[in-house]
Amino acid sequence: MPIQLSRKRRAILKGKRYVLRLYTSGSTPRSASAIRNLKRICEARLHGRYQLAVIDIYQQPLLAQDAQIIATPTLIKEEPAPRRVLVGDFSRDDRVLAGLSLAPLPAVS
Repeated sequence: MPIQLSRKRRAILKGKRYVLRLYTSGSTPRSASAIRNLKRICEARLHGRYQLAVIDIYQQPLLAQDAQIIATPTLIKEEPAPRRVLVGDFSRDDRVLAGLSLAPLPAVS
């Protein structure tokens, strides 16, 4: 059974600005897909309420090292709390939304 977000939690998150960092590895098809999928989701659900930094680990390896990135693409949600880390191509909207605390967790199938 999916976990529901409380009304209070939904109300708190509704006006919050999201600070996101997406770590990618070069201009690979998987990185491009992750960027495209994440931007689509953010525009649909967080229009005007998010800041997305895309960090190529080949261009900025020290940032990846500081964030302890071991796989790409990796998304880190810094704000609002709690901090979350998601890995993948972000093609499953339900999982991305749950990871960003914008929807309940998807049912296990």
